[in-house]
Amino acid sequence: MSYFLIKGGQKLKGRVKISGAKNTALKIVAASLLNRGINVIYNVPKILDILVILEILKYLNCRVEWIGEKLIIDSRNVKNKSLDIEEVKKLRASVVLIGPLLSLFKEVKIYRPGGDVIGARSINVHLDSLKELGCEFNANSEIIEGRVRKISENTIILKESSVTATETLLMFCALFPRKIKIRLAATEPSVVSLCKFLQKMGVKIKGIGTPFLEIEGSKKLRKKIVFRIPPDPIETGTFIALAGATKGHLILENIKYDELDSVFIVMKEMNFKYKLFDSKIEIFPSNLKGTKIQVGLYPKFPSDLQPPFGALATQAHGVTLIHDWMYENRFSYINELVYMGANAEILDPHRAIIIGPTLLKGKEIRSLDIRAGAALIIAGLIATGETIIYEAEKIDRGYENIDEKLRKIGAKIERFQD
Repeated sequence: MSYFLIKGGQKLKGRVKISGAKNTALKIVAASLLNRGINVIYNVPKILDILVILEILKYLNCRVEWIGEKLIIDSRNVKNKSLDIEEVKKLRASVVLIGPLLSLFKEVKIYRPGGDVIGARSINVHLDSLKELGCEFNANSEIIEGRVRKISENTIILKESSVTATETLLMFCALFPRKIKIRLAATEPSVVSLCKFLQKMGVKIKGIGTPFLEIEGSKKLRKKIVFRIPPDPIETGTFIALAGATKGHLILENIKYDELDSVFIVMKEMNFKYKLFDSKIEIFPSNLKGTKIQVGLYPKFPSDLQPPFGALATQAHGVTLIHDWMYENRFSYINELVYMGANAEILDPHRAIIIGPTLLKGKEIRSLDIRAGAALIIAGLIATGETIIYEAEKIDRGYENIDEKLRKIGAKIERFQD
């Protein structure tokens, strides 16, 4: 295991280039199986989750090669194998392999996916929607086995607007030459990007960006695809929170600000001073105040950003109330903030209150998941003394070279191996 050692209280200033979107890249990598061809993908972040899913693709007989910022996936010789391998257990997003493998081979065997323990994230909505289309599943606590019998429905109404369930359905339908409607679909940026990637392959999709999708697949897809992963809105939001908490003067480059409307609303309520440009944002030191943060489905405030903004709230004047109805364990990072001196309380599994500003003190703490780890990095940067964050590899699952990026803007952070 690795850990970060942070010496807090440094003035942060400079430029940060935002990496490619993690959630989008994972789904595009999975979808690259469908065309049995050459997939050239730019701006893929070299993070742990991506490296894990690429190992799974290699196991399925794909050839994977990095050339600079270009990732080449050759899926011409992809084979169906039982995915009862440890890599699947490491990665929550491995669930999105079910769709393309069922579409390609009409059967799949896979370990139940792993990943962060932030709540009861059931995959029932994924499997139930596939069942409605004509799939059968035999699942237990360890293994999921599925097969395609006969496509029997033309319309699927999702019980919940699950991002990965929507993406699983899109990839499953990509090779079936019939029109299928997906209603109450998720509208997140990763879903939109996946639709555009599938369109490049030759799949017909209507309603992109809305909850009502219509997809018409094709048995023969284009064999060479070139695609660029857009900037990561969660990494962008994380560095916005970091700039505000440390009173830093940062310029974030390579951003897509039209995916961050809900974040800008919170920033205005908290009294952030900033300027927007074509693909960057400049953030100035600001005297921040507390607000109410209500998490919701896109385009509402993302659950992945409430932990970084929770750390930010410890430095804002007044009360911040956070309501996150999506995950019941998302607030576990607040216990670590309280240990460091924050005036905060978890009111119930979905609500927390933070009163600031408070002086945080460096402590030995641990990263509980990707976004909690990012929140604790922010806490360490504003704390007095030294902070040690154990299980830093969890943060590496979602942030590319975060310690290097922080050092470039003046942070004192080092990585060590136990």
